[in-house]
Amino acid sequence: QVQLVESGGGSVQAGGSLRLSCTASGFTFDDSDMGWFRQAPGKKCKLVSTISKEGATYYVDSVKGRFTISQDNAKNTVYLQMNSLKPENTAVYYCAAGVGCAWDYWGQGNQVVVSS
Repeated sequence: QVQLVESGGGSVQAGGSLRLSCTASGFTFDDSDMGWFRQAPGKKCKLVSTISKEGATYYVDSVKGRFTISQDNAKNTVYLQMNSLKPENTAVYYCAAGVGCAWDYWGQGNQVVVSS
């Protein structure tokens, strides 16, 4: 059974930091690309960051220099370190696993609230 279990969300003041974790099971983590998406209230789901199975990373412009994606293959876990958080980063954050453009598996979502 495939599972992506997220943790680490919560509430923080602007300028603060949070680290999201996503632990995978039920599929070959080493063969998968991993990504973080977010959905703000009333808005569509959008890509935040990805890390390929080779370790290449991608960030949307709005988070570059503030967010860092990383993974620990020994723990089947991907992380999103979020620094200098802004109120507009408030959203439900989802991790996902797939290959290329196909995101096959999704986590349950993790609420992040940034207050001003």
